[in-house]
Amino acid sequence: MGRWEPDSRGRLEQAAFDLFAERGFENTTVAEIAERAGLTERTFFRQYSDKREVLFAGGSEFQELVVSAIATAPAWLPPIDAVAAGLDAAAALLEERRAFARMRQAIIAANAELRERELIKLASLSAAIADTLRGRGLADPAASLTAEVAIAVFRVAFERWLDDGNQLGLPQIMRESLDELKAQVGAPAPVHA
Repeated sequence: MGRWEPDSRGRLEQAAFDLFAERGFENTTVAEIAERAGLTERTFFRQYSDKREVLFAGGSEFQELVVSAIATAPAWLPPIDAVAAGLDAAAALLEERRAFARMRQAIIAANAELRERELIKLASLSAAIADTLRGRGLADPAASLTAEVAIAVFRVAFERWLDDGNQLGLPQIMRESLDELKAQVGAPAPVHA
């Protein structure tokens, strides 16, 4: 093997996902992932700290994208609509990787440790959203409640989007889910262009 391997991260990700799907997360080793990718374990550990990180890599960038969209939303927007801007940013990013997202969720759903890690990731995102809303001037408990609502909307929309029978795009499902929530709590739904 040469010193430089093109797209080693992508190859490792694909190999890991294939093996997780074939053998299960618990029954797959880092050595097997590296071998399937045609790389060394050392190359794996240059890219990821452990095999769980293959599933959770990019989490901080995702969080930054969401909170940045909320922070830069027009100041006159109500907090829930600023949160909608963050959800739109998340949806746009994920929309391109539906098959990957389905496979990732199936792997996570099959393992209690990974489900716990996913919940921790969502709790961290909720805290970051709440902090961003506080930065926009929303006091607690409203900032925390709005952040938790954002996570609930995200989770419900994401699950609907992953459903094999659903052909709608994630951005549309996110908006519909948020509009449904607003209708249930009596807030006016925005008019979409």
